[in-house]
Amino acid sequence: MPQRVRLASVNVNGIRAAVRNGMSAWLDAADVDIITLQEVRATADDLATALPGWNVVNDEALAKGRAGVAIASRTEPVAVRRGLGDGTLDLSGRWIEADFDVDGELLTAISAYVPTGEAGTPRQDLKWLFLDEMTVRMAQIESETPFVVVTGDLNVGHRELDIRNWMGNIKKAGFLPRERAYFDRILGDAGARVAAVDGSVGLGLGWVDVGRRAHGEVDGPYTWWSSRGKAFDNDTGWRIDYHLATRALAERATGYSVVRAASWDTRWSDHAPVVVDYALGG
Repeated sequence: MPQRVRLASVNVNGIRAAVRNGMSAWLDAADVDIITLQEVRATADDLATALPGWNVVNDEALAKGRAGVAIASRTEPVAVRRGLGDGTLDLSGRWIEADFDVDGELLTAISAYVPTGEAGTPRQDLKWLFLDEMTVRMAQIESETPFVVVTGDLNVGHRELDIRNWMGNIKKAGFLPRERAYFDRILGDAGARVAAVDGSVGLGLGWVDVGRRAHGEVDGPYTWWSSRGKAFDNDTGWRIDYHLATRALAERATGYSVVRAASWDTRWSDHAPVVVDYALGG
């Protein structure tokens, strides 16, 4: 019989603050096997303290107190790889891959934290570089192994369904047509010529947005809400946290859920965990 691997992903907005505010209780109850974390803003020692009993691997940013990604698991990974292509990105704490042997089948879980960017500034140039390198790596790893999932805060709302107030954000980082075009190509049919939202044409990679497949053509469900106004209370959010799976792994996915807090004051992060069950092995 295949094994259920429950994989959660969340931008914790600082692991120490998240633990203080209730993350541990949620994690204990969630019955998660692997959790990918973004914006941990912590050292390996801090993560070990925050997540006792877990196997934790991380990619720490050179700048202290910034970014940082990690993967925590109940079983130890068989291999870990850190960084993404360009040397500048390798110092930014934004990409880590871990391989897990699940009863003879290899699952590769990736925790990614795409830069937020800012239209027309050097911060956006770094985001373009990251998205370029991410696309290259996704094409490469999909050719190496069938069961791969890129999870995390990818800081792009792919479609109008993914942002409640999309009309007001067309010229802002996170919903720029050029950003969304990367996702058009990543999720386009493998090898097909994809006409993207920004007018560009490129080859599709054939990956699957597990959340969109699960929920269909509906608004959201959103995974992040601004602290301004009553965005959370009104569910004026963005869906920017993803499970992007290879087609082979997407066929093994069930039970997709966004774990939205019951109220603003019970949140332990400004992002909601995104949880999926994958059937592997057996």
